[in-house]
Amino acid sequence: MLCAACGKKGPPLPPLVKLPTPPAEFSAERRAGTVEFRFIVPAANTDGTRPANVTRVDVYALPPPAEPDPLAAPGPVVPPPPLTVDEILKSATKVASVAVKAPRDPNATIEPDDPDSDLDAPEGRGLDQGVAARVSDDLVSELLAPVAAKRTKAPKLTARWSPDEDAPRPLLSPRWITPARTYVAVGVTTRGRPGPLSARVAVPLLDPPEPPDSAEFSYAETAIAVTWTPVSPRAAIQDPVAEDEDTLPSRPVGVELPTIAYNVYDAASDLRLTPAPIPTAEFSDARIAWNEERCYAVRAVETLNGLSIESEAAFTSCETLVDTFPPKAPRGLDAVPGEGWISLIWEPNTEKDLAGYIVLRGSAPGDELEPITPAPIQETFFKDAVAAGATYVYAVKAVDAAGNASELSNRRQESARD
Repeated sequence: MLCAACGKKGPPLPPLVKLPTPPAEFSAERRAGTVEFRFIVPAANTDGTRPANVTRVDVYALPPPAEPDPLAAPGPVVPPPPLTVDEILKSATKVASVAVKAPRDPNATIEPDDPDSDLDAPEGRGLDQGVAARVSDDLVSELLAPVAAKRTKAPKLTARWSPDEDAPRPLLSPRWITPARTYVAVGVTTRGRPGPLSARVAVPLLDPPEPPDSAEFSYAETAIAVTWTPVSPRAAIQDPVAEDEDTLPSRPVGVELPTIAYNVYDAASDLRLTPAPIPTAEFSDARIAWNEERCYAVRAVETLNGLSIESEAAFTSCETLVDTFPPKAPRGLDAVPGEGWISLIWEPNTEKDLAGYIVLRGSAPGDELEPITPAPIQETFFKDAVAAGATYVYAVKAVDAAGNASELSNRRQESARD
């Protein structure tokens, strides 16, 4: 006799521990003596369920990688076994942490396709899941102490020219390594277990560049112009060559020189306005908003071997934007006579802050024109009832929301018919 579904009952399996996804878009930027970190707080678990089993996000500084032993016997290089997350964090230094709203029951989750209305919202103090977070770490003085640049051993080169050959050859340079520190972010569960690590980001430990000087701004009707004094790189092979000098400019071979660019920030909100560092010492901000205050901060960005560091900020003065820019004068004014009236028409203005038009009239020859519309009109036409036979001169001016008036339009002279 056969028995279906026979078997021995085993011990109960441990409950599945849900881990948060890695903090997304993790970045680290060096600003003078501070490193600023940005990332997206995990909002889901590694299996796709929501909400994330996370109560905080920690940022760690990883130890530098071990260097090969120069005295080791020659032979094939065997890579060490990969370290687990716990082993990596055990040797790392926690430099920043941000609290996150956590679920009451980490196992009470919904599937990725389930509606948000089924979600048991996280609670407690901290950031909401899925939002952008920002924390910083002040570098200790020991890390910023001057250090000798690390140089790799150059390979032996074999010359392939005859001893009497006098051909010019480039002066080769050794490869320089920029001292840096690597950071990583990780979400931690309600029971203190770390999830997967974020992407690793390195920042340089060199001294920051000098900040720009003489930062200031001016504005027109459509944009704000921010300008500053350029910063020179700290390393150069040769001084700049004048056009009248009989000297060829140098060209470095085998070494990367630092480059200087700039980031511009809204000083009030610390919002970076440049998507990427710009090479020129000027920036145009199109965020014109009248009667709002504007302040800017400019930082020099030095990049070497792919790693960038920002200087201290050079601040502009703060100024409230005031609209003192009048609209353009209306164009194409024409007059058509009628019986006891004169009809005026003109082309519309295109300014976004236009409030309307003022119509002016005067007796011929029109030495003095007076407004005949007590308030700005929105239409681009006007019908004026006048006595027949009298001759009048007309003009129109545009007015914006701030009360700025344009120059007068072209003049038109006309008389009403009997």
